[in-house]
Amino acid sequence: MIKNRIKKILVPLDGSKNSFRGLDEAIYLARQCGATLTGLYVIPFYPRGLTLFPLPHVRELSERAKKIMAYAKKRAAQNGIVFNEKITDGHEPDEIIYFAKEKKFDLIVIGARGHGAAKRFFLGSVSNAVVHGSKTPVLVVK
Repeated sequence: MIKNRIKKILVPLDGSKNSFRGLDEAIYLARQCGATLTGLYVIPFYPRGLTLFPLPHVRELSERAKKIMAYAKKRAAQNGIVFNEKITDGHEPDEIIYFAKEKKFDLIVIGARGHGAAKRFFLGSVSNAVVHGSKTPVLVVK
């Protein structure tokens, strides 16, 4: 039975409505499976040539990440779910995939942002990269 196999759920959060939709779905699944949640906020880096550089305003992004995690933790606690948090930096899809593999998560629940006129038909670039790059099962919430 699948619900007995899901004990650790990773939820990447960026503060968008869709990432919180992903959190809500992860909370629901965690209640059904008796799983714990870990929220992951990745402070993005952007490519410049062959190296990655932090975005400007890293301090502000760190404070934003802390607020998002506090909100997510409160929301999970209101539903009786254990919530752990991790704030890191780097290339978002790569960090999500690496963290999920390294910590042996059973499932990644990620909100699809999808920008532009075609957003109904396509996933956001981060969720798309995670779906195609992760060996951990991924549930995309739109």
